[in-house]
Amino acid sequence: MQTVEKKLKISDVDPVELFGAQESHLQLIENAFDTTVTVRGDTVVLRGAPTELKKIEQILQELTRTLQRTGKLTVTDVSMIIDLINGNRGNASASMTGDDLDSVIYWGKREVIRARTPKQMEYYKKVQKNDLVFCIGPAGTGKTFLAVAMALSALRANEVTRIILSRPAVEAGESLGFLPGDISEKVDPYLRPLLDALSDMVSPDKLKSMIERRIVEIVPLAYMRGRTLNNSFIILDEAQNATRTQMKMFLTRLGQQSKAIVTGDVTQVDLGHRSESGLMDVARLFGGISGIEFVEFGKVDVVRHRLVAEIVSAYERFDEQAQHKHQGKHSDGNGSSAADNHVGQ
Repeated sequence: MQTVEKKLKISDVDPVELFGAQESHLQLIENAFDTTVTVRGDTVVLRGAPTELKKIEQILQELTRTLQRTGKLTVTDVSMIIDLINGNRGNASASMTGDDLDSVIYWGKREVIRARTPKQMEYYKKVQKNDLVFCIGPAGTGKTFLAVAMALSALRANEVTRIILSRPAVEAGESLGFLPGDISEKVDPYLRPLLDALSDMVSPDKLKSMIERRIVEIVPLAYMRGRTLNNSFIILDEAQNATRTQMKMFLTRLGQQSKAIVTGDVTQVDLGHRSESGLMDVARLFGGISGIEFVEFGKVDVVRHRLVAEIVSAYERFDEQAQHKHQGKHSDGNGSSAADNHVGQ
């Protein structure tokens, strides 16, 4: 994709009124495009695809005319003008059928991110309708990738004002002090998968701008304590490695106008004891609560390389065989356990 830079001079209106308090109007515009929007005094610097730059220039021109005519701009004015000029993502969407459009989650920088299996579609719909969704399943099913896409989609639609991505840093015991480097370097290995998912959907310049402006935050789970997250889309990834205490701490961060997705694989618990995982009993604790839903993926939902599904199946067979072997060692010929025989003596 060709990337160009263009500078637009703002004249005849107050830049503060045009850009909004704390540049809130510009943030709405930037959320709707892959272009990076930066303000330098009365100059707006755009960096992105030429087609997007042209649309943003048209939006700013129309906003300027509206401000001159009415003397003020509201969020509704800005959103309406964005929708009118940005349309429905152009020719690509025009060529899609209704079913195709229903499955589209996010229009990424290179491709359309969509639900590719019935279970992924169920996942997408449940996130749209509920404020908290637990998504559990093996590697390769799209749990994290689609969660990030849904978060970006909500940001673009101005349903939230920021995205918070978090993971437990189990291998470092949630105490990262002994690792070399500053905090960013310490946690990078644990948060890199989330950053990779973002990088697949957002241009490097745009992602850098979003992180610098704290529109996107990527933080270890240990650093979430004490926060109340309003107007946010929050994702907890690898949640099987969060303890019950940490899970409770995370879930109680949810603030007004916020949405959360918790993803994990209960077969890959890296804690000292599997029973410590805060993901193991969420269905029992929260089942039946309105606004909380659950999605469970299986190996048939794997969408990575075909070998990933085979690998998941192989491990499942191995675990089943090991369990049967373990049970056999602790039972006699009548099927009663050694503990049962001891009690009966």
